Amino acid sequence: MILTIAAWALFPTRAGTQNTIRLGTDPSHVANFPKDKIIRVHAGAYLPGLMPDNVGTPLQGMNKVAAQFEKLYPDMRIEFVGVPAGMREWLVTQLSSGEAPDIVAVNVEDVWQDVQKHWFVPLNRFLNAPNPFAEKNQPGSEKWWDMFKYPIPTRGTCAPDGNFYCVTLDMIETGIFYNKSIFRQLGLNQPKDWTEFLNIQKRVQQAGYTPMLVDKGAFTDWGVDLTFYQVYSDISDLLDLRYDPTSGDYLKGYLDWDEIAFLKTKGFFSARDPRWVQTWRILKEWRQYMQKTLGNSDEMLKAFLTRRGAMLWSSSMLVNRLSRDRDIDFDWGIFYPPPIPRSFNKFCGGREQCVIGGSGMQYEVTSSALRDTDPNLPFEQRMQQSQRLKRVVAFLQLLATPRNADTVVNEMVQFLPNIKGADFNPRLAAFDGFLQRHYSMTKWIYTFGNQFNETFLRMFDLYLNDGMTEAEYLDWMQRNLDSACEKIVTRKNVDLTPLAKEWDKRALLRKQIKDLPPEAY
Repeated sequence: MILTIAAWALFPTRAGTQNTIRLGTDPSHVANFPKDKIIRVHAGAYLPGLMPDNVGTPLQGMNKVAAQFEKLYPDMRIEFVGVPAGMREWLVTQLSSGEAPDIVAVNVEDVWQDVQKHWFVPLNRFLNAPNPFAEKNQPGSEKWWDMFKYPIPTRGTCAPDGNFYCVTLDMIETGIFYNKSIFRQLGLNQPKDWTEFLNIQKRVQQAGYTPMLVDKGAFTDWGVDLTFYQVYSDISDLLDLRYDPTSGDYLKGYLDWDEIAFLKTKGFFSARDPRWVQTWRILKEWRQYMQKTLGNSDEMLKAFLTRRGAMLWSSSMLVNRLSRDRDIDFDWGIFYPPPIPRSFNKFCGGREQCVIGGSGMQYEVTSSALRDTDPNLPFEQRMQQSQRLKRVVAFLQLLATPRNADTVVNEMVQFLPNIKGADFNPRLAAFDGFLQRHYSMTKWIYTFGNQFNETFLRMFDLYLNDGMTEAEYLDWMQRNLDSACEKIVTRKNVDLTPLAKEWDKRALLRKQIKDLPPEAY
């Protein structure tokens, strides 16, 4: 499932080395403390000392929160830890050895793959209880849940096992940044639908500019998810076989790995599924308006800043750079990809495009927080006994207060605070509007594992650039998906029987829908 964008969010954390930045300047800040009295925190994009986009000043917001925490708990110390660029591999190694930071910032879909290993601590009981740092009669004083400004995407981080493993401090979303000067020069306005969108790009291309700049990974992630939603949303009531009320309406229609695995047995997501075929054809048609090589993010940004490219598809993180760069000599704006009307493709109903961003910095508590308990005890018992766990969670509770969320998140102009009482920077207002939409139907690049993703990225790139035919690409995707579904069902011991029963209940609905795969009828 999900959400991204970790946080990447939508992009990896900029901390590229495994360095430690201690609070203050005294090197003995944590050196004289016992290991169980030091809370190690991977702060993600807010790692103290980072200078995002090399503009502004080094970040210090997290240090300020740590200072407050240590004043409240003088027997404890906070240690901020950076991680290597290969976050997933590093994290698995650290978790396996019991040496992971107590708090990490990773996308929840990475967490969900390993919940059965008890590497992460469910936070349900804390979220349903008061936040001790919330002011009286203010949001959070009865339930911590009440503090979150964007409750729908926040609750959308519910794992398939019904547990919540993360605290979402902020929100991130994508948008198409465009050069207003070029648009005015060519007499263009923001597009209302996909037909207008492609016509605008054609006009821009004829004028000698690159219409659309986009990274290969982003196009494989965001482009596929948006197009999939447009093509399949009309039949979401048929496909969504397992609705979890704890996730709310935000994820109604979202397809988890078990649903994809079952639907695949009914011919969906194959060359026999007309909607699947059209998804890739729409994306292939769009490719002609993009830069020659889908790859280097720095080169894309350079092309946009030097007016060689008219539009750049990026995330809200780019606002920090654009708003602080004094050398930019043109006006820029932001719009969201427009809907695809039925007049363009018969499977698309012109629905408003869905959200593909959502949760930004997603902070999880690892099993390292339980180091004051006997590792041989059942995991549930360790969680109940651990006093250290309460201190680790207390740091997150303190972080998730209006004053501290404002201090940390708004130190740069990249994310929108997800805490009530902490306003977002006005330059991010467009993204606040985008986040009010319904979430996507699935996240293909995040649903399965690294092997699926690597094959997907490589083959999609070849297909887009005429390195293979449509038939060859669909065959590769079929084999890749077959392998990924088999692994996920086996590894997680997924029982598809309940989904089969739900499917049988929808026999009448299937008869009313045209162009389903033959196996679906």
